[in-house]
Amino acid sequence: MKMIIAILRDDDVDAALNALSAEDFRVTRVASTGGFFRKGNTTLLIGVENGKVDTAIKSLRLHTTPAENGQRGTIFVVPVDRYEQL
Repeated sequence: MKMIIAILRDDDVDAALNALSAEDFRVTRVASTGGFFRKGNTTLLIGVENGKVDTAIKSLRLHTTPAENGQRGTIFVVPVDRYEQL
């Protein structure tokens, strides 16, 4: 399992969430601030099976728009050693 941490501009979050939910990805939305875009941003935490990482990233690319500098956001993909649902 992998965790995708996607930092997106606030303007793109609703479209990205709708697309990911439509594809049955489970997403946690976290309000965040930082220096990536110098504007409002949101962090999405997306737990995915190893074989679905590229599908989730493709969906994020399709449902975000480039900023003035051409950047759509920042994505980190990290391994998950343990997962439990409480």
